[in-house]
Amino acid sequence: MTSADPLGVIAEVRRACLAADGHDPVDESVHLRLKHHGLTDSSAWVEDRGFALRYRNALDLAVAPDARGRGLGGRLAAEAAAEPGELTAWSHGDHPAARAIGERLGFRRARELWVMRRPSAVPLPQAETPPGVTIREFGGPADAEALLAVNAAAFAAHPEQGAMSADDLAERMAEPWFDPAGLLLAVDPEGEVMGFHWTKRHDQDHGEVYVLGVSPAAHGRGLGRALTLAGLRHLAERRTAEVHLFVESDNGPALRLYSGLGFTHAPRDTHVQYHRPSHGSPASHGTPTHG
Repeated sequence: MTSADPLGVIAEVRRACLAADGHDPVDESVHLRLKHHGLTDSSAWVEDRGFALRYRNALDLAVAPDARGRGLGGRLAAEAAAEPGELTAWSHGDHPAARAIGERLGFRRARELWVMRRPSAVPLPQAETPPGVTIREFGGPADAEALLAVNAAAFAAHPEQGAMSADDLAERMAEPWFDPAGLLLAVDPEGEVMGFHWTKRHDQDHGEVYVLGVSPAAHGRGLGRALTLAGLRHLAERRTAEVHLFVESDNGPALRLYSGLGFTHAPRDTHVQYHRPSHGSPASHGTPTHG
C-alpha cells in the first residue's frame, strides 16, 4: 500500500525509530534533502509503518519498531532494489536484520563508520598551536569559499563529505544548531585557511566533532590535533557533557588522534555501509512513489 502522504509517514516512522533506537534511521544529507526538496528526484516505497527511499545510487530503509519482524523491511528493500544498478545502503547500528536483507539482495559489507565518544569531564591536554598559525572563528560569507576549497581537498577520497557544495553549506548554516563561534578556522600569517573544525551542539548535553578537515598541503604540522582541542574546549566551555564523532574504522591516523584525546568506541556504535555492484538486480514487483 502506498500512502497518500508519503512524507508524513516517513516523518512518523523516523520519529518512532529515533525514540526506540536512539538515532535517526537516515543520515543528515537525507534529512536535509527531505526537508528542503521533499521527494524531488527520489523514488519512495511507503507503507504505514515503513519506507524505502532511492536517490541516485543510495538506498535508505526504515521500519517502525512495532512493525519489525513481519517481513515489511525485506519486502520494501526488495521493491526498492529491483531496478538494476549500483546501490549503497547504510545500516545504522549494524543491525542483524539489515545484514540478512543485504545478503539476500546481493549487497556486501563495504565500509564501517565508528561513533566514538568522550565525556567532557575528562581533562584535556594542553593545546599547542603550531608556529605561525592562528585559530579563529568563522567570519561569515567571506570565509565560505576558502572553507569549501579546504573541505574538497581534505575529503577528496570521501564519497559524501568531499562533495559538499555551496548550497549544501548554506543549508547546514541555516539549521537552528549552527553557531559561527563553533566553526573554527586555522589560518596562516597571510590569512589563508589551512584547516577547520566545525563543532555541533545537538542539545545542552551532547556535542559533536561535526567535521574536522586539514588541507593536504598543511599535513604534518599538528593542525588536526590543535583544531580538535580548540573545538573540544569550545564545547566544554558551553558545558556540553559528552562529545561524539564519526570516523572511518580503517582511518588509522584519525583513530590514533581521537583515541589519544580520550575518545572510545563501543561495538554497538558501528554503522555499516552495504554495497551492491552495478550488475546486481533482484526481481520484484513494487511500484514507487516518484517525487
